[in-house]
Amino acid sequence: MAEEARQEPSQKKSFYKEWIEPFLIAAVVALFIRQFVVEAFKIPSGSMIPTLTIGDHLLVNKFLYGPRIPFTDIRFFSGKEPKRGDIIVFKFPEDESKNFIKRVVGVPQDKIEIRKGVLLINDQPVPVADVGQSGDKEQGPLQQSGWPRLLDEQLGNMKHRIQYLHDQKDMNFGPVLVPKESVFVMGDNRDNSQDSRVWKFVKYEKILGKALIIYWSWDGNDGRWLRWERIGNLIK
Repeated sequence: MAEEARQEPSQKKSFYKEWIEPFLIAAVVALFIRQFVVEAFKIPSGSMIPTLTIGDHLLVNKFLYGPRIPFTDIRFFSGKEPKRGDIIVFKFPEDESKNFIKRVVGVPQDKIEIRKGVLLINDQPVPVADVGQSGDKEQGPLQQSGWPRLLDEQLGNMKHRIQYLHDQKDMNFGPVLVPKESVFVMGDNRDNSQDSRVWKFVKYEKILGKALIIYWSWDGNDGRWLRWERIGNLIK
């Protein structure tokens, strides 16, 4: 009996070491990674079409711009500064309980203007190349013949694809000057994006991270569910 009594605590200790302790360690590591290294986000709207679309799930690098002290906007140290072309996740300026994702178009001291549909940075037109009509059915019926259209846009060293739903010749905005430690952001789906043209700038301290890779993508409306061709794509 005494021998059996001595074995019971030993069995409990063994159970703890084999199951509970590894689980706790794994949970702590997972929380650490989520808080300071990478975090998963999903795309709920079409504002970043064609780069990102509804149903894309992505990993965001939270370390690049500097890890943050939990539950604050204070960083342990400053990392890289956002640059033109980066796709960032940030706290929505008008409701910080929501996270938005957009592309950085302007950095501090940039002059941003749209003149007759042409995006200018520091009075220089941003290079674009028309690559043809988009057939994206998520946008519904075409608003004009030949639209939506896809274009390749060059922001610094970053070339990416954007979409316009209609002719831009009557579109004007600004000019505005991007303040220090802030960025001007726009959606790649330029006519279907609430962005800095509406609510101005995103402060550095509100940026959560840079979009890294699509790890999962699905669409229950197209009959395929999984979009295998999108899974594993680097975001640029």
